[in-house]
Amino acid sequence: MAEGPEQLTDAELLAVILRLGMGSSKKGVRGQTAVSLARCLLADFTGLSGLDRADRRDLLKVPGLSIAKVSQIKAAFELGKRLRTHVSRLRSFETSAEVAAYLAPRLSVARDEMVVALLLDGQNHLLDEKVISQGTPMQAGVPTRRILEEALRASATSLVLAHNHPSGSCDPSPGDDETTYDLDKGASLLGLVVIDHVIIGGEEHFSYADSGRLQELRAQQEHREL
Repeated sequence: MAEGPEQLTDAELLAVILRLGMGSSKKGVRGQTAVSLARCLLADFTGLSGLDRADRRDLLKVPGLSIAKVSQIKAAFELGKRLRTHVSRLRSFETSAEVAAYLAPRLSVARDEMVVALLLDGQNHLLDEKVISQGTPMQAGVPTRRILEEALRASATSLVLAHNHPSGSCDPSPGDDETTYDLDKGASLLGLVVIDHVIIGGEEHFSYADSGRLQELRAQQEHREL
């Protein structure tokens, strides 16, 4: 309280959340403080990002971590993500980098594939966002009809599709191309614009718009119609 939380190390901040180590009088092994336990957690799970991604069942295997403590850790990470998301909502999206920065806190650490649609107005301000699917690989198909229905419901004029690759690679797959093609074609029939499809893999991202791939798919669509 005297110095401010910004003066604490990652381990010390985590210790504040844990409150107790493995040496409480009620339970655990004596001799390990909350800071020591926090340091062990950060080392075992390779830092804050690894701790965020860690499965709850794996955390519960750590001596000294109860259900309550694991819940506190997960809740702290979720609060941080929601704050960052709220701040990002106050601005518009002009580049794929801004889209990636907005979604990366959640998508880059997700253990399963997650598909999100950002619904925008004419000035690229975020009207709403929808998680379209989670845990289903893109190759299995994405319900483009639902995306378009959500866009119309939000009175959006454009949208950005985004999803993650848990493998860490952001290279587009044939399934990604097919989804982008189908969504862009359906959107054009309804007077909506697909601005981009952003793939997030680890700390990197791939943009269909920036790479010219979106324009290539549109050219293929025009050729098929001819």
